Amino acid sequence: MKKFYIVVMLLMVSACTTTGHFKVPEGSNLYIYKRPEPVTIKPDGEVTTKPFFWTAAGVPPGGGVPYRLEKNGETVKEGNLRTKFRVVSIFWPPFALIYWPMGLNPNITYDLVNDTQE
Repeated sequence: MKKFYIVVMLLMVSACTTTGHFKVPEGSNLYIYKRPEPVTIKPDGEVTTKPFFWTAAGVPPGGGVPYRLEKNGETVKEGNLRTKFRVVSIFWPPFALIYWPMGLNPNITYDLVNDTQE
Protein backbone atom coordinates (compact mmCIF):
# COMPACT_ATOMS: atom_id res chain seq x y z
CA MET A 1 0.00 0.00 0.00
CA LYS A 2 2.89 2.34 0.75
CA LYS A 3 4.25 1.82 -2.78
CA PHE A 4 0.87 2.80 -4.19
CA TYR A 5 0.96 6.14 -2.37
CA ILE A 6 4.49 6.81 -3.57
CA VAL A 7 3.46 6.15 -7.18
CA VAL A 8 0.42 8.41 -6.82
CA MET A 9 2.56 11.21 -5.39
CA LEU A 10 5.09 10.88 -8.22
CA LEU A 11 2.31 11.06 -10.79
CA MET A 12 0.91 14.18 -9.14
CA VAL A 13 4.27 15.93 -9.23
CA SER A 14 4.99 14.94 -12.84
CA ALA A 15 1.52 16.05 -13.94
CA CYS A 16 2.16 19.54 -12.56
CA THR A 17 5.40 20.25 -14.46
CA THR A 18 6.81 20.41 -17.96
CA THR A 19 10.44 19.94 -18.97
CA GLY A 20 12.52 21.20 -21.90
CA HIS A 21 16.19 21.42 -22.85
CA PHE A 22 17.76 24.79 -23.61
CA LYS A 23 20.95 26.39 -24.87
CA VAL A 24 21.14 30.03 -23.81
CA PRO A 25 23.88 32.66 -24.08
CA GLU A 26 26.31 32.65 -21.16
CA GLY A 27 25.28 34.94 -18.31
CA SER A 28 21.70 35.47 -19.47
CA ASN A 29 18.43 34.84 -17.64
CA LEU A 30 15.51 33.09 -19.34
CA TYR A 31 11.97 34.23 -18.60
CA ILE A 32 9.15 32.05 -19.92
CA TYR A 33 5.46 32.93 -20.37
CA LYS A 34 5.68 36.43 -18.89
CA ARG A 35 6.42 35.02 -15.44
CA PRO A 36 8.22 37.44 -13.11
CA GLU A 37 11.04 35.06 -12.11
CA PRO A 38 13.61 33.55 -14.46
CA VAL A 39 13.63 29.77 -14.82
CA THR A 40 16.44 27.71 -13.34
CA ILE A 41 18.59 26.12 -16.02
CA LYS A 42 20.50 23.03 -14.89
CA PRO A 43 24.08 22.48 -16.15
CA ASP A 44 22.80 20.04 -18.79
CA GLY A 45 20.32 22.68 -20.07
CA GLU A 46 17.22 21.11 -18.53
CA VAL A 47 14.43 23.44 -17.43
CA THR A 48 11.42 22.29 -15.41
CA THR A 49 8.54 24.70 -14.95
CA LYS A 50 4.78 24.86 -14.57
CA PRO A 51 2.70 24.01 -17.65
CA PHE A 52 0.97 26.63 -19.76
CA PHE A 53 -2.58 27.69 -20.66
CA TRP A 54 -4.18 27.25 -24.10
CA THR A 55 -2.81 30.63 -25.17
CA ALA A 56 0.60 28.93 -25.48
CA ALA A 57 -0.66 26.63 -28.26
CA GLY A 58 0.67 26.99 -31.77
CA VAL A 59 3.91 27.20 -33.69
CA PRO A 60 6.21 30.24 -33.70
CA PRO A 61 6.37 32.95 -34.81
CA GLY A 62 2.64 33.51 -34.26
CA GLY A 63 2.03 30.92 -31.54
CA GLY A 64 3.83 29.15 -28.75
CA VAL A 65 5.15 30.18 -25.36
CA PRO A 66 6.55 33.72 -25.21
CA TYR A 67 10.07 33.99 -23.81
CA ARG A 68 12.68 36.65 -23.28
CA LEU A 69 16.38 36.55 -22.53
CA GLU A 70 17.83 39.21 -20.27
CA LYS A 71 21.45 40.03 -19.63
CA ASN A 72 22.42 42.62 -17.04
CA GLY A 73 18.77 43.61 -16.68
CA GLU A 74 18.26 44.35 -20.39
CA THR A 75 16.27 42.28 -22.85
CA VAL A 76 18.61 40.86 -25.50
CA LYS A 77 16.20 38.53 -27.29
CA GLU A 78 12.54 37.57 -27.24
CA GLY A 79 10.26 35.33 -29.22
CA ASN A 80 8.11 32.21 -28.90
CA LEU A 81 8.91 28.59 -28.09
CA ARG A 82 7.28 25.55 -29.69
CA THR A 83 4.90 23.74 -27.37
CA LYS A 84 3.42 20.29 -27.15
CA PHE A 85 0.00 19.18 -25.93
CA ARG A 86 0.39 17.37 -22.59
CA VAL A 87 -1.53 14.09 -22.89
CA VAL A 88 -1.33 13.71 -19.10
CA SER A 89 -3.68 16.71 -18.81
CA ILE A 90 -6.51 14.54 -20.17
CA PHE A 91 -6.12 12.12 -17.29
CA TRP A 92 -5.76 14.81 -14.62
CA PRO A 93 -9.30 16.26 -14.62
CA PRO A 94 -10.82 18.65 -14.37
CA PHE A 95 -8.28 21.42 -14.06
CA ALA A 96 -5.25 20.19 -16.01
CA LEU A 97 -7.11 19.96 -19.32
CA ILE A 98 -8.65 23.39 -18.75
CA TYR A 99 -5.70 25.32 -17.34
CA TRP A 100 -2.45 23.44 -18.09
CA PRO A 101 -2.74 21.53 -21.38
CA MET A 102 0.43 22.87 -23.03
CA GLY A 103 4.05 22.15 -22.15
CA LEU A 104 7.59 22.33 -23.41
CA ASN A 105 8.65 19.62 -25.84
CA PRO A 106 11.13 17.31 -24.03
CA ASN A 107 12.25 15.76 -27.33
CA ILE A 108 13.83 18.89 -28.82
CA THR A 109 16.49 21.39 -27.83
CA TYR A 110 15.53 25.04 -27.67
CA ASP A 111 18.77 26.60 -28.93
CA LEU A 112 18.36 30.30 -28.21
CA VAL A 113 21.97 30.98 -29.20
CA ASN A 114 21.51 29.89 -32.84
CA ASP A 115 17.71 30.45 -32.92
CA THR A 116 16.75 26.83 -33.66
CA GLN A 117 14.14 24.63 -32.03
CA GLU A 118 14.90 21.08 -33.13
